[in-house]
Amino acid sequence: MDQKIEAAQRRFPLRKRAIEDLAVRDEDFRSLCIDFADAERAALRWENSDTPKRDERRAEYLVLVNDLAKEIEAILDTAASIPLPARRPKSQ
Repeated sequence: MDQKIEAAQRRFPLRKRAIEDLAVRDEDFRSLCIDFADAERAALRWENSDTPKRDERRAEYLVLVNDLAKEIEAILDTAASIPLPARRPKSQ
């Protein structure tokens, strides 16, 4: 799981645990984190490209990266305001 969400965790290092917890519970959030990682990789590929459209495409992906980051942050903020159910202690 960690590889799928580590880009989001790098972007929000103080919220690593919250990202991990939410990604385990919420498939949509996990997919959003994967999309974020994919967009970051694409922006980096365009940055290293030699094609004439390099700057334009990189800029497009950077906008997407920032939009996805805002969405991740909003979901994390919402999740932080909703208390989790108490965990039951494991019986021995």
